[in-house]
Amino acid sequence: MNYITSVILGLVQGVAEFLPISSSGHLSLMQNLMGMASVAKTDIFFEVLLHFGTLIAVFIVYFRDIVDMVKDFFSVLTNLFSGQRQEQIRPTANSRMVLMLIVATLPLILILPIKDSVESLYGNTVFVGCALLVTGFFLFFSDRIQRGKKTSRTATMLDAAIVGLGQAIAVVPGLSRSGTTISLGMMRGFDRKFAVRFSFLLSIPAVLGANILEVGDAVRAGIDLKLIPIYLVGMLVSAIFGFFAIKLVNLLAQKGKFGKFAYYCWTIGLIAIVWSLIKG
Repeated sequence: MNYITSVILGLVQGVAEFLPISSSGHLSLMQNLMGMASVAKTDIFFEVLLHFGTLIAVFIVYFRDIVDMVKDFFSVLTNLFSGQRQEQIRPTANSRMVLMLIVATLPLILILPIKDSVESLYGNTVFVGCALLVTGFFLFFSDRIQRGKKTSRTATMLDAAIVGLGQAIAVVPGLSRSGTTISLGMMRGFDRKFAVRFSFLLSIPAVLGANILEVGDAVRAGIDLKLIPIYLVGMLVSAIFGFFAIKLVNLLAQKGKFGKFAYYCWTIGLIAIVWSLIKG
């Protein structure tokens, strides 16, 4: 691990985490193509910090939304436990958003029993390539769906659960988490801006949960303190590029050009498959 490798992987993580092109798939391909297949296994702490960098980007972009949601949610809970009649408590859009995020996060529990099996797919570039092709189809059809109008006030908990199920399935490398959740949101009639916002806010509990699980593995694997400065550079790069990637996705989704990424995913997926077959 050196600074160049750290910057490259940080850039890939920051951009691919939010652009609908699969960060896990790109990191897998980069590690294999550049002969860094062991990075994810030996530098678990670095992987945790890369994801933490993208988490910082989400907090910066949606800081005011996050603060308002937390305040409104606890305000509703306070009124509920203060003895106020339930029919008098009207959930705000922000408090409903919190409930939707909780519901959408629950399907991730289904992945825990097969976590090791999912992680074993990172070295299978043919599988990653095929998953990128599937991501491309999700994106291609998302732009061809009639624009929805649902927001946090009108979307249902079933809508949230379906988007959350998509997020759980998208833990496999090559399937884009943002691409899958945003596309499913649009299919459920979400307003395009709301679909993007919901997807990125949904990444907060997902990334936090994954990082908590991996911190223990990182400690057991050992952390080379000499590499900490290199790790932090990668995290910073991940946060910076993640910030601009979020802004770009919001812009493209509003203009109805979200599906343009489909062609990129198809191209990279086909290259990965052909490269793997030629090499193997």
